[in-house]
Amino acid sequence: MGFADLSIAEIAADYSIPVEKVFSLCNQLGIAYKHQKTRLALEDAKAIISQISSEIGPKGTSSSVGDNEVT
Repeated sequence: MGFADLSIAEIAADYSIPVEKVFSLCNQLGIAYKHQKTRLALEDAKAIISQISSEIGPKGTSSSVGDNEVT
């Protein structure tokens, strides 16, 4: 397994979410970490980013759909 060269803190910054949210996702996904500067394996980083994207995507989609229906 390769390394993504991304830390928990960098993922949090890239997606404008609290580090604690990334810690929570790590716990949910069973990803081991020690602190926010922990470098993640490629597959672990992809799993976290996928989870973040799936949480952000539906919100943006339903919001824009809702705006279209109201207008």
